[in-house]
Amino acid sequence: MAGRFYDQWTVGDRLVHEIRRTVTETDNLLFSTMTHNPQPLHLDAEAAKASEFGQILVNGTFTFALMVGLSVGDTTLGTLVANLGYDKLVMPKPVFIGDTLRAETEVTELKPSRSRPGAGIVTFTHRLLNQRDEVVCQCLRMALIKGSAA
Repeated sequence: MAGRFYDQWTVGDRLVHEIRRTVTETDNLLFSTMTHNPQPLHLDAEAAKASEFGQILVNGTFTFALMVGLSVGDTTLGTLVANLGYDKLVMPKPVFIGDTLRAETEVTELKPSRSRPGAGIVTFTHRLLNQRDEVVCQCLRMALIKGSAA
């Protein structure tokens, strides 16, 4: 499903995104090395075993990026002008290799754009949940969305 235009959103709209993703060791390794993050908790099995987690901890910025990515097809695909910012990012539970993650979104604010007639700013609350229905990541995303093509 393509993203929605600004005037198609209503505060309180809720979406459960159908695409889910099981995190692999390769995901974590590639993302950590691509972003030059040498944190041993992400890359060193022995260091991770000695930590309070007892296993490799998935890179939090990968977790955040996956959450947003899982939402795009239903929210902003083809209608986004620009992401304006992210706020109140929290990661209340760790993510481990083998966790299967899914995303949910709620529209929490709508504001017409002052600089682009017909367009507007949609504030999404994105939540990422693991296979135990625990929230592992959450944030607000402010996106400038095109007005209706009608």
